[in-house]
Amino acid sequence: MSIENPVGLSIVHGIPLDDERGIGALTLGSYVREIAQRFGPAEAAVIHIDGKVQRWTYDDLLARSMAVARSLVACGTGKGTRVGILATNRLEFLACAFGTALAGGVATTISTFFTPSELDVVLKESGCSVLLLERKVLKKDFAEMLLGLEPAIGATAPGAFASTRYPYLTHAALVDSDEALGGIEGWSSFLARGKAVAPELVEARSDAVASSDPAVLFFSSGSTGKVKGILSAHRGVCLQLWRWAQWYDIKEPPRTWSSNGFFWSGNFAMALGGTLSTGGSLVLQRWFDAEEALVLIEAEKGTMVLAWPHQWAQLIEAPNYASTDLSSLHYMDCDTPLAQHPTVKTDWKEPFHAYGNTETFTLISVYPANTPETVTLSSHGLPTAGSTIKIVDPMTGATMPVGERGEIAVKGPTLMLGYIGTPLDRSLDGDGFLRCGDGGYVDAEGRLFWEGRLNDIIKTGGANVSPIEIDDYLRNCPGVKVAKTVGVPDDLLGELVVTCIVPQTGEVLTEKQVQDFAKQTLASYKVPRRVLFFAEHELETTGSSKIKIAELRKLATDKLAGEG
Repeated sequence: MSIENPVGLSIVHGIPLDDERGIGALTLGSYVREIAQRFGPAEAAVIHIDGKVQRWTYDDLLARSMAVARSLVACGTGKGTRVGILATNRLEFLACAFGTALAGGVATTISTFFTPSELDVVLKESGCSVLLLERKVLKKDFAEMLLGLEPAIGATAPGAFASTRYPYLTHAALVDSDEALGGIEGWSSFLARGKAVAPELVEARSDAVASSDPAVLFFSSGSTGKVKGILSAHRGVCLQLWRWAQWYDIKEPPRTWSSNGFFWSGNFAMALGGTLSTGGSLVLQRWFDAEEALVLIEAEKGTMVLAWPHQWAQLIEAPNYASTDLSSLHYMDCDTPLAQHPTVKTDWKEPFHAYGNTETFTLISVYPANTPETVTLSSHGLPTAGSTIKIVDPMTGATMPVGERGEIAVKGPTLMLGYIGTPLDRSLDGDGFLRCGDGGYVDAEGRLFWEGRLNDIIKTGGANVSPIEIDDYLRNCPGVKVAKTVGVPDDLLGELVVTCIVPQTGEVLTEKQVQDFAKQTLASYKVPRRVLFFAEHELETTGSSKIKIAELRKLATDKLAGEG
């Protein structure tokens, strides 16, 4: 790291990208081929599903990914074609993601938390040509959901879609069933399409992909209240996949348990990168169940646990917690609750001195695992290789002096290609920096100190939630006059989603009524955990119709504290 400081400005740089070590292939197709060549017969992933245990080696992973790629070629996909992947953390997710890359397409990950209206938005905005979906996820049936959005798909043959609602969509297939449903074909039928496509053609396609080409499209909540489609290049994604193994300070290939969706960039990079880049194995769980998670960790001798803070408490409260042997765990921060289990012995410290977002495909500043506190000084790390961080005045954009607070702005080799549907010059400043909307400062040693968001996006349980989206929807709830949502600090979730309501005159509302209305459309993590009711004058904290977020957050926090 160096600091450009001729006049004491807050501009800090990572080491030159060419000086970085441990980096391999820089396209996802080449990445999966490289790890298969390195680790071939070693186990890459395991899942316990429907009473059976399925294991894939690295050779299996490549072969299954090639099979998906051949079928995508047979479906007519070309370079840059977007392929939607709507699935939980299962083996087929991996084959779909890497198969899309091998075929030259763009893996477009779609959250299984999405409601029909959210899925509709993503399918429209992403322009997916092929949709590979898991039909049954808990109580959801995504095939029926899709047919409910576009009934014409149920009345056509697979590959014969002619949807004006989703004009680019031509194929859909179920990754968890061989049974077709209207125009949505079963998995074996989809894979059969590729048998006539030569593997050599797929390899040639993979070789023709440049590291600067689009690789993945992830979706994240934004300040506009709608999901944002964030497009990233192969180089940025692959750099992070190789880096996470180094940031974790991996000594022995890990056996990594996680149930958090690979449709989030954080878990995609952390779990896949930290594990597959080193020859480890992913212990897959399709959705979080604490009791089942403990059984899996013990049975598969897991060495790494990737969990969000709100999941720690559920793991500890699980009925089998005390009787589970967790002695295999090592790559788990020694200060986390699970590390206090009597069978666990670890002194490992995770790389939590870090900062990043989906736009930088996870971290753009970091101190690796086990860095002493005397070095980190409670900071959020140094810039990653090739990256630049500056602190600017939020109003003028002028670079702040070293040590002074302002807005964090970043650029570097992992920065997104852009938001879909938004010109790049509307996303970046005149110098090519992304203004992150977060506050902080850098010190004379080049360390970044993040101090929270300048905007009002809520971070709850590891997910980004837009209060604007919630408010826009809840204003349609019968009896609601004003709805304003804020994030209130919470030890378990990071922030609690809390909606402050002013009822219509004469109306009597309950918390449950509002929450039930929200559940009709909003994903579960967006539904307010608490609903508070106020008289209209109580929310007029600025003497105008505009409510200051900071004051409203304090008002909500005080009211919750008063309720105990």
